[in-house]
Amino acid sequence: MNIVITGATGFVGQALCQYWHEQGHTLMVVSRQPDKAHATIGVPVMARAAAVDFVDQSVDAIVNLAGEPIFNRRWSEDQKKKLIASRLKATRDVGELCQRLEQPPKRLISGSAMGYYGDQGSREVTEQTPPHDEFAHRLCREWEEAAQQLATDQMQVACIRIGLVLDRDGGMLKPMRPMFRLGVGGRLGKGQQYMPWVHRHDLVRIIDFLLNHEEIQGAWNAGAPAPVTNAEFTRTLAASLNRPAPFVMPGRVVSLALGEMSQLLLTGARMLPARLEAAGFRFEYPTLEKALTTIEHRAA
Repeated sequence: MNIVITGATGFVGQALCQYWHEQGHTLMVVSRQPDKAHATIGVPVMARAAAVDFVDQSVDAIVNLAGEPIFNRRWSEDQKKKLIASRLKATRDVGELCQRLEQPPKRLISGSAMGYYGDQGSREVTEQTPPHDEFAHRLCREWEEAAQQLATDQMQVACIRIGLVLDRDGGMLKPMRPMFRLGVGGRLGKGQQYMPWVHRHDLVRIIDFLLNHEEIQGAWNAGAPAPVTNAEFTRTLAASLNRPAPFVMPGRVVSLALGEMSQLLLTGARMLPARLEAAGFRFEYPTLEKALTTIEHRAA
């Protein structure tokens, strides 16, 4: 297939490009630095500065992962506007490409996040669970709505609500592993908040699954079937490194340090991949212990 990818130079995008290159797909990536994209991604790609620049190509599918990093800086009102605007702009650019192509793509797989649900306590969360209204939900809702507006009879749109992505060279583990290796890791607050997570390889497989699935319209939870609490995550990560994790970061300290953004760390959702499992997707890393053990083995 000929696939346009935004966010291709990011943590997930790079792995996705490498996976699809091995399958023989033609990859057309959107990058602010097109001349450096090949070196960053590590496989041959056609890189251009804007999605609409691929209007002269045949496009079978689009994957839209671009957006300002959520943890890039404290959430001032200006930063919150920037987080929303970056996602909406990337999605509008994809929409412009779709409108100008002679033959529209059959699939658009667009990013979203577990933050769509907001704070859900300990209840099980599927794609049908009503969200809790907070900034993370509004951010994801606007992103999803912009993508779903592009759906047509010719093009299905899937929005993937992604959990915390785990692998050895990026994502949330990159800043955490050094602290835990030193034995100074610990839980956040009471540790009862759920942390939906997914191994990066399984997330790539989910995107590939949706690329080839017959019916993909709507929202899909992209997290492993065994979400864990922050306390469980802390214990499992420490065990995978053979280190203790005796410390606790009080919730009030996290709140003072991060402000409103602390909600992402101190609250969560027990998000389950209900639609994916019903559609027949099977995770290679269904449990956190298996995911972290494999990551540490490959890092050694």
